[in-house]
Amino acid sequence: LDFNIIIFINIFSMKANTLFSYSIIGIILMIAGQLCFAINDTIVKFEVKNIDNNYAIFNIIFIRGLFTTFFIILYLTLFEKKNILTIIKNRKYNLRGVYEVITALFFFTGLVLMPVSLVYTLLMTNPFFVTIFAYLFLKEKVGIRRWTAVIIGFIGVIIIIRPQGIDFNYLFILPILAAIFLTIRDILTKNIVTKKNSFEIILVTSILMSFFSGISSIYFGFNIKLDQFMNILFSSIFLTFAYLFSVMTIFYAPLSLTATARYSVIIFGMIFGYIILKEIPTLNMIIGAIIITLSGMFVIKRQKDLGKIE
Repeated sequence: LDFNIIIFINIFSMKANTLFSYSIIGIILMIAGQLCFAINDTIVKFEVKNIDNNYAIFNIIFIRGLFTTFFIILYLTLFEKKNILTIIKNRKYNLRGVYEVITALFFFTGLVLMPVSLVYTLLMTNPFFVTIFAYLFLKEKVGIRRWTAVIIGFIGVIIIIRPQGIDFNYLFILPILAAIFLTIRDILTKNIVTKKNSFEIILVTSILMSFFSGISSIYFGFNIKLDQFMNILFSSIFLTFAYLFSVMTIFYAPLSLTATARYSVIIFGMIFGYIILKEIPTLNMIIGAIIITLSGMFVIKRQKDLGKIE
């Protein structure tokens, strides 16, 4: 049944241009991907809290990765008749997967130690850092309006983190580092993705994530209980769809268009964090999230207007 659903989504996305424009498809896929990521991340954090051991995050990612890898290999073997070894040896897929692993390392460390919605909000600072790095290292000219948006965005960050206490401020760098590597990952994906290789890309990513988390689990030990496997299985299913949507959205629409829809994950994070994890967003967090979202959207719009991104 799961594979029938995956096939249906793949066929629908390829044929839907008869009903929707590519731009609309890209935005829908981005929002759907963020929803799946939010559900997956919430389940992962919920199980880590149940174990009451932060290092268990590696165990959960490892088991989840095994499930996800199995699903993808089964699909590629049975339905697309692909050679798995050839896919695994692809250097471009592996390079993208490495950046995915680095992103996940920073992201999940922050996820365990901070509220879900807060991690998502700080992750959405990537347009600001893209602008700063372009100015510093690429000597790109940045106008007063984009600098203003960057400054306003960081004001939003300050509004969020100030009530937390200075002793914990070092944690906030984790989602921001994740945002930087997330941007690099998306650029690499844009250069290699086609209609036919979406599952190949996410297979290599899933294998690398499983390998890294497996090695970490050996070092930190295993703390998973059998009654947690069902939730981890559900998590892997949502992760599979999230990976698929995140790759497909880059093919169907330009990053400048779909990037703004990525901010929907903040809303999903607040909803699931409140309902499942009992994380109540503060007024500062809500105000800061709104400021970061609006200023981030403006930065993306300016980059598009200036032809810096397609």
